Amino acid sequence: MSENNINREYTALYHTFGCKLNFAETSAVADAFAAQGVVAAECGQDPDIIVVNTCSVTGESDRKCRSAIRSYHRRYPDAAILVTGCYAQLKPEEVKKLPGVVIVAGINDKLALVEKAMAYFEKRYIQEEICDAREVQDFMPSCSRGDRTRYFLKVQDGCNYWCTYCTIPKARGHSRSGSIYDIVEQAKGVAGKGGKEIVITGVNIGDFGYGREDNFLDLCRALDDVDGIERYRISSIEPNLLTDDIIDFVASSKRFMPHFHIPLQSGSDEVLKLMRRRYDTMLFAHKVNKIRELIPDAFIGVDLIVGARGETPDLFEQSKTFVKGLDISHLHVFPYSERPGTKALEIEYIVDASEKSRRTAEMMAISAGKHAAFAHRFLGTVRPVLLEHSHKEGILAGFTDNYLRIEMSAGDKSDNKICHLCLEKLMEDGETIIAIPVDD
Repeated sequence: MSENNINREYTALYHTFGCKLNFAETSAVADAFAAQGVVAAECGQDPDIIVVNTCSVTGESDRKCRSAIRSYHRRYPDAAILVTGCYAQLKPEEVKKLPGVVIVAGINDKLALVEKAMAYFEKRYIQEEICDAREVQDFMPSCSRGDRTRYFLKVQDGCNYWCTYCTIPKARGHSRSGSIYDIVEQAKGVAGKGGKEIVITGVNIGDFGYGREDNFLDLCRALDDVDGIERYRISSIEPNLLTDDIIDFVASSKRFMPHFHIPLQSGSDEVLKLMRRRYDTMLFAHKVNKIRELIPDAFIGVDLIVGARGETPDLFEQSKTFVKGLDISHLHVFPYSERPGTKALEIEYIVDASEKSRRTAEMMAISAGKHAAFAHRFLGTVRPVLLEHSHKEGILAGFTDNYLRIEMSAGDKSDNKICHLCLEKLMEDGETIIAIPVDD
């Protein structure tokens, strides 16, 4: 990039919506700009460039992206707004019409944003470049830290599943992965920077190695041998891809934490079929029971959609009964959102908005009870915690090995350090635990 086009006189602001994968990719984009001398805008400084990495998992996600872009244009009318991510990929014409937007880049062009910015500053013309995501072949590596202690390492992208309610395959393309060698080298780089914990991310990480001879378990074994990294967490993994061998491995590993995040989406087999999910409730229950048998202290988070098309009152009650019977730690509850172009729109039975809200509240109440019960199990015990900065003055936060959130008085402790803490008291939010240090 020419020194006359983008240099240290230019500043950039980055805003990320959505999943941990998006945050990792934004970090890669920021690194690419930094390599060309573009610095992050400081607090109170007007940015020349604003990069918005969007999400489109629900209609509400789209609305939040539009609102943020309009807000940025009002605050910084002279800034060039560059929009990428799933919303940009799926609705480029809609994004292009938003005020201040000069570049709309799809999934294949995230890392080309630097070159596109250069072209804009040279010629001042609006660009839109969106290819069919299904034609994307390349895997874009990325690893982010942001302002947290943990790192998020992207190992896989895209999805081949085409669930009836989901637009991710259209937005992200087919399943593809990095090489084990390259990912291990990234993990070594994190260790070299003093990183202690890595969260393994992707769209469908259990599909790692699709079309090759290696697989996700091979990757986990290779990462487990990286010196300096003390903790790994597996982000959301499909239940049909969470093999018993993976659970066995986590149970025996000292570096892979007792923490699982498994999407269920419905506790009704009939609704699962309508969603075209690749498992049934029997398989899901087996995975939960297997984890509890081998790793009794494990945190098990579960994704759940309520009010999907086809979810009659009886089927909702089936789902609720099944969820109540699961020995899990937390539910991530999402009211179903209509997405244009999905097969779910062909299902006739529709749950109205008020009923979706009622069902969401019921499931969230179940989640609150399960999380509080799980947290209470560990009060009075000592767990290892990776300390992080907190927004509260004089307070450090962090997570135990089994993903219980804690807060403690900072005292003489610092962040990015694993300490043994006694879990003392559950706060009113039902999720955060007050902890005190013990002699290490």
